[in-house]
Amino acid sequence: MRILLTGANGYIGLRLLPQLIELGHEVVCAVRNKNRLSANKELLSKIEIVEIDFLELPDETPDAIKNIDAAYYLIHSMSGSMEDFDEQEAESAQNFNKLMAETSVKQVIYLSGIVNEEKLSRHLQSRKRVEEILYQGDFKLTVLRAAIIVGSGSASFEIIRDLCEKLPIMITPKWVNTKCQPTSIRDVLLFLTGVLGNEKCYNNSFDIGGPDVLSYKQMMQQYAEVRDLKLYILDVPIMSPKLSSYWLYFVTSTSYKLAVNLVNSMKVEVISNDKRLEEILDLHPISYKEAIKLAFYKIEQNQVISSWKDSMSSGRFRKDLNKYIQVPTFGCLKDAQSIKIENPEEVLERIWTIGGLTGWYYGNWLWKVRGYLDKAFGGVGLRRGRTHPSKINVGDSLDFWRVLLADKEQKRLLLFAEMKVPGEAWLEFEIDDENVLHQTATFRPKGIWGRLYWYSMLPFHYFIFDGMLKRIAKGDKK
Repeated sequence: MRILLTGANGYIGLRLLPQLIELGHEVVCAVRNKNRLSANKELLSKIEIVEIDFLELPDETPDAIKNIDAAYYLIHSMSGSMEDFDEQEAESAQNFNKLMAETSVKQVIYLSGIVNEEKLSRHLQSRKRVEEILYQGDFKLTVLRAAIIVGSGSASFEIIRDLCEKLPIMITPKWVNTKCQPTSIRDVLLFLTGVLGNEKCYNNSFDIGGPDVLSYKQMMQQYAEVRDLKLYILDVPIMSPKLSSYWLYFVTSTSYKLAVNLVNSMKVEVISNDKRLEEILDLHPISYKEAIKLAFYKIEQNQVISSWKDSMSSGRFRKDLNKYIQVPTFGCLKDAQSIKIENPEEVLERIWTIGGLTGWYYGNWLWKVRGYLDKAFGGVGLRRGRTHPSKINVGDSLDFWRVLLADKEQKRLLLFAEMKVPGEAWLEFEIDDENVLHQTATFRPKGIWGRLYWYSMLPFHYFIFDGMLKRIAKGDKK
């Protein structure tokens, strides 16, 4: 089928795109700015891209979308302007209907939110209104209504991750006892692809959810169990929605505007007993704990295709293991330093000989001590995994680092720590177009011990990383 994918640069869109390609469909991605589509180069070569802003329709319908069979409507504005995001969503849906009237589309699939309460949050009211508008279009509509979507990079997963990893003791608002029905991103994608072209799903709305009905408190507790974290939660009835929004904003990496809308939605129960679609498609959703484990498997394998922040970021192209990998930022601590260089080619060669027999350019005895300590505590210690003194390949080991990216053309080297640390660590070197060498140490702490570890190491970072950067730039290996 020939499919139009709107919201292609969002969290769901970037996950759905490779699934559709793998199933053999032709895909046309609709984005506001084609330079911001965060798909890897291989995917970009297999799709068509059209620039469409559904708040300002083009004068003529692009030829690329006139002959489509189906479309996914994945557009929302919840993280945009607080004052009028619902009006923007309604206008986008109306313009979408107008545009589809100029095409051969037969089916439109819309991912919405579960709306089973009379008193809905503004966010869910807007989703329901969009659904009503889309039903007026000249096509067969299929609506999938989901609650919280759990997966590596999803807003709900990353917020829960941030809270549990940062705060072993929480004083929480009463809405943490609100119940919802979390769904794994894996199952959402199976539902989205399963209804495509399925006439049993035409002009129908389905609730989709996982097998567990949990409060937000229980979701955090189960997350802590999976991650083997100690977590104590005390909920109090005195925290207002506004204070709750500020709490989410300061403790997690969400924006304040999104935090407000999330808190308003979290006060409403979103659960369902609708099993019709599971029976039609013969799907069996996985549990919340299984969804968390799957998310961390993707994280550990550096296979996080998309993040909820993708649609809001200018972002470089995301990179798989052999292409472009983007270091995570959500909940991470960073030590970033830069220096102007005179000869980028020479500096690049020095970066490409780092580790092994060359050493780390500064404080080599400290690196050796760190290696011995790592070995003593069951880690890998200092290894000599380089196949050639001046060659680095993806997958090579450099002492207690693993090479994730080695791209001389992009002048970028990215290493992942395999030493024993209470969290995940990356070390990155990059030379930009203005001949500035950037050296960035990134650490995602696991629990309170991870944060204590990072701050205890900062004095050493100050000397080691500063000295290493200067010697790489100037060519002194001592």
